[in-house]
Amino acid sequence: MRSTFKLLFYINRNKVKSDGTTAVLCRISIDGKKSAVATGIYCRPEDWDSKKCEIRTVRENNRLAGFRDQLEKAYDNLLKHQGVVTAELLKATVSGANSVPEYLLQAGEVERERLRIRSAEINSTSTYRQSKTTQLNLRQFIESRGMKDIAFSDITEEFAESFKVFLKKELGYRNSHVSHCLCWLNRLIYIAVDREILRANPIEDVAYEKKEPLKLRHISRGELKRMMETPLPDPMMELARRTFIFSSLTGLAYADTRALHPRHIGKTSEGRKYIRVCRAKTDVEAFIPLHPIAEQILELYNTTDDDRPVFPLPVRDVLWYEVHGMGVALGMKENLSYHMARHSFGTLMLSSGIPIESIAKMMGHTNINSTQVYAQVTDRKISGDMDQLMKRRQKGDTVLLTEMSE
Repeated sequence: MRSTFKLLFYINRNKVKSDGTTAVLCRISIDGKKSAVATGIYCRPEDWDSKKCEIRTVRENNRLAGFRDQLEKAYDNLLKHQGVVTAELLKATVSGANSVPEYLLQAGEVERERLRIRSAEINSTSTYRQSKTTQLNLRQFIESRGMKDIAFSDITEEFAESFKVFLKKELGYRNSHVSHCLCWLNRLIYIAVDREILRANPIEDVAYEKKEPLKLRHISRGELKRMMETPLPDPMMELARRTFIFSSLTGLAYADTRALHPRHIGKTSEGRKYIRVCRAKTDVEAFIPLHPIAEQILELYNTTDDDRPVFPLPVRDVLWYEVHGMGVALGMKENLSYHMARHSFGTLMLSSGIPIESIAKMMGHTNINSTQVYAQVTDRKISGDMDQLMKRRQKGDTVLLTEMSE
């Protein structure tokens, strides 16, 4: 019966490692039989709450809660499939599930599976999707050395530095992606350190690549106007067109647009509609007075039933496909992505003379430095336009001088 199953988390204050932490253990009791299992989690003795059997630091305590949940699920599965569970059997099951491979690529696959499960829980797949490429690049590098995998104990600074060179010279990646791949490598190594496969990170001193100047991709005012004037026959692509225009006029990212509900739409005493919503990414409130065209788009969708979102948007990957197809249909020069709508909003607002502080509030930026990037883009555009004008004038002066000499 379930009542015979108990868990008790504790620490041994007499066994403290050189870094000042001690292991958190779990005593499993089933039918009076007991067995202790290591959780793989460590904390400082002063951070352990012996009354609540919890860790006072949030990150480690969340991991401890996850371990408890894992034990309870394993108990239920064993009881369901075998009909009987012992403390030793449960310990063996969980210890096997918690074991970390001693080889790099194997550990990467285990971590990717954890990210896959986590992405479903938080309804965000970006980290999991990015790990596919970084894990693949790591595999390509290891195979280029004539190996199928590499033990954590064999990883050196030379390995990491060579990995960076391989990414840049052989695969042609830019600094930002090289740093992403190095971050993935560090992530796997720190997991091995945390599980005591390694004593320390051997590539801790390997530097990340310098961050390249941010180049925000946006569409021009003329391209946005053409998009507004060109309805599309396909229903899903038309939804993508309307929401792209809506985001270009409000600055809302995909996650914010998808989570937009009627309760986020308000009206001032003068009758002007606005959106007030906390951004999904930063939890910072954005306040956006609505452009008349954005109001017209809203009226086409749900603005009354607060149990449903305003726009019936599909998952990110489906919408990205539709937005790309829309760009092709409209003859856009660059590959179109939904996030370009948000960048277009920031750039168009600045070029229209809206104060940068107001734009920061509308975009829900945590720091005005984030908004300054759009000012830099606008400045470069103005400088580029002036350069083109000067070239045309110089060309005209040359033609005039030629005619005069003749």
